[in-house]
Amino acid sequence: DLSVEEAEHSIEMHLPYILHVMGATSFELVPILVGALDEAAEARYGALLAPHLLCAENLWVVSSDFCHWGRRFRYTRYDAAEGAICQSIEALDRRAMGLIEAQDARGFAAYLRATSNTICGRHPIALLLHALENSRFSLQFVRYAQSSSVYTMDDSSVSYASAVVWEDRGDQQALEPRTHIPTD
Repeated sequence: DLSVEEAEHSIEMHLPYILHVMGATSFELVPILVGALDEAAEARYGALLAPHLLCAENLWVVSSDFCHWGRRFRYTRYDAAEGAICQSIEALDRRAMGLIEAQDARGFAAYLRATSNTICGRHPIALLLHALENSRFSLQFVRYAQSSSVYTMDDSSVSYASAVVWEDRGDQQALEPRTHIPTD
């Protein structure tokens, strides 16, 4: 559906960063748009793409926002036991991030069914988790932020999280989370 492709904007968000990182290095870009898949299809496509993900010559960028919270997103889940609404949102997102870091595709799917968290890239993330199954790769989140701190039901926010995947050769330690985004 052309209208779906025209509304998709994630590649436009990543191209400037990819071009900056790659500099003068020649490279080929193969965009893969992942739509709404069931869990069986996520596993099937993950297995299909795994050999390409595991190839050291390839750089993969998997994009997703996390919780879209507020009436305008039709998602206002709030657990007062977590504190302010923004803290509840962060706790909700960090549960998902923990499952992703553990590379637990089935747990992530169960989490989404239980919470209905509005993680727009849930399917690409699940595909990545399936591609990483039985691999020697580690995954760690290095940054988390919210577009605004929500304190009332009239507020809204979108969460963002960045993670890195690397081949675990046994000689590397966990990454230090960045407290800022480099600007140069």
